Amino acid sequence: MSVTTSDDRFMALALSLGRRGQGRCWPNPAVGCVIVQQGRVVGRGWTQPGGRPHAEPMALAQAGNAARGATAYVSLEPCAHHGKTPPCAQALIDAGVARVVAAIEDSDPRVSGQGLAMLRQAGITVTTGLRSDEAAFDHEGFFLKTEQGRPFVTLKLAASFDGRIATGSGQSKWITGPEARRVVHAMRARHDAVMVGAGTARADDPSLTVRDLGIDAQPARVVVSRHLDLPLMGQLARSARDIPLYLCHGIGADSERIRAWQGLGARLLPCATLGTQLDPHDLLQQLGQAGLTRVFCEGGSALAATLLAHDLVDELIGFTAGVSIGAEGLPAIGALGIGRLQDAPRFTLIETRAIGPDILHRWRRPES
Repeated sequence: MSVTTSDDRFMALALSLGRRGQGRCWPNPAVGCVIVQQGRVVGRGWTQPGGRPHAEPMALAQAGNAARGATAYVSLEPCAHHGKTPPCAQALIDAGVARVVAAIEDSDPRVSGQGLAMLRQAGITVTTGLRSDEAAFDHEGFFLKTEQGRPFVTLKLAASFDGRIATGSGQSKWITGPEARRVVHAMRARHDAVMVGAGTARADDPSLTVRDLGIDAQPARVVVSRHLDLPLMGQLARSARDIPLYLCHGIGADSERIRAWQGLGARLLPCATLGTQLDPHDLLQQLGQAGLTRVFCEGGSALAATLLAHDLVDELIGFTAGVSIGAEGLPAIGALGIGRLQDAPRFTLIETRAIGPDILHRWRRPES
């Protein structure tokens, strides 16, 4: 069956619904589903907080008997395995849908074509590939965790025109304006976790929460600190029992500090070291094992440099303010040890726009 203009419109809706779950449904993918009967939407759903119910049963429950003979538009191949819930492919079969349009195949080996095969074996017409690039972008974190064991990493830097994130005395609030800060909070909300280095945690005493957006669930917080030399009376410590806090530390970190943070409710993730720093590859593997699929890194400069140097940044987001601080200020990115320009990491510009008095620019890792 050929793809129609209506198919494209309904898949766009399914993808937009799926994005509602981003940052809230990990370790599961953020999927959207639309049930259409004779050109009319009779059911809509998206993956719920904590990863279940999945999108398909949510949409089918809303559609009820109207799902029989209908078309289901799903932003990811319906699952085929029994986990904590039955397979979504079977739910679509049992509901009597006549056709399923899936944007992209799931790379999870427990699914990977098996969901589509189940549907076809049941006599359901299956169409795939509609808006697949868009779906691949939306599900990239889940795919990375499935295929490489690590989450998708967004590195966000808010800097002056000359690339500084603080003055020489350490003052950093506020380089960018309130409009940019509000956009950053919205970006935090669509990631599973917000990550910073130990230096930022000590200097700023951040909460790393989403504020003023009216959301009822917070992303996890991640602090990278080899020695766990973090304040035990700061905002992160005080909120560790209420909002998940992951502390990535070296295997040789002080045992008393480990016990103290565990007592406060933090989850400790021991990571391998690489020279004088934590091994960033192992760091992200540990976060992937914890279930995280999308991590929003907000620096500081040393952590940013480490991730860039090891080619572990998937998306780079910059907010540039029309202010200059000078060479004595703290650079947004620490030393990379680059001697030749051709060795510098390069990204592809995908968006630029004004945010209040500042400029937002988004860059993606170039396709190999």
